[in-house]
Amino acid sequence: MNTVFSPDPHPIPAPGSFRLLTEAERHASLQQSLAGWKADEDIWVYGYGSLIWRPEFEFTEKRDALLHGYHRALCLWSRVNRGTPDQPGLVFGLDAGGSCRGMVYRIPACDVPGTMEALWRREMPSGAYIPKWLSCRTGHGLVTALVFTMNRNTDAYVRGLPTERLIHIVRNAHGSYGPCVEYVLETAQALKQSNIHDKRLQALVGELRSSLAGGA
Repeated sequence: MNTVFSPDPHPIPAPGSFRLLTEAERHASLQQSLAGWKADEDIWVYGYGSLIWRPEFEFTEKRDALLHGYHRALCLWSRVNRGTPDQPGLVFGLDAGGSCRGMVYRIPACDVPGTMEALWRREMPSGAYIPKWLSCRTGHGLVTALVFTMNRNTDAYVRGLPTERLIHIVRNAHGSYGPCVEYVLETAQALKQSNIHDKRLQALVGELRSSLAGGA
């Protein structure tokens, strides 16, 4: 009897399929997102992952914010910051559906060009995100913020990974910004310190810590 093996439903993209945006492509993306911005206007940026614990830009105000229509998920292969093309890690993306609690940061108008240039280099090395201007609910009313949403039409997108495999990937990947496991644990800690409750992430971190303690 011949055994028929099913293809992996969540294959890691081949290294050759990964491509960074060119300087011209990244600049065009930034200019498109800022097309409606007026030079005397402050802007808001929404953070849901590492931007909460390492924003790396100056801001004049920070607020808790609720974004509807998207949820936080480890759905993005990281082949630069927290992994490599040969051994990608996983980072958080904003996937469609549900809602997400995070932070919005107010960037003063005078700092917008420089801040956005640096932010694009950090968040847009590839086409994995789609920047959008979305309404976020805060304790002081609605604000329209720049939000980096997940681009499902890219080989960087993945969902539905079994927990055991997800933990294995997180534990073993390492990129230019450091270990993937550090990224996940730092994000979970930052959310906790900000009184943002994410039950799925808390459950994952519990299993991840158990795995690390057990040396499995």
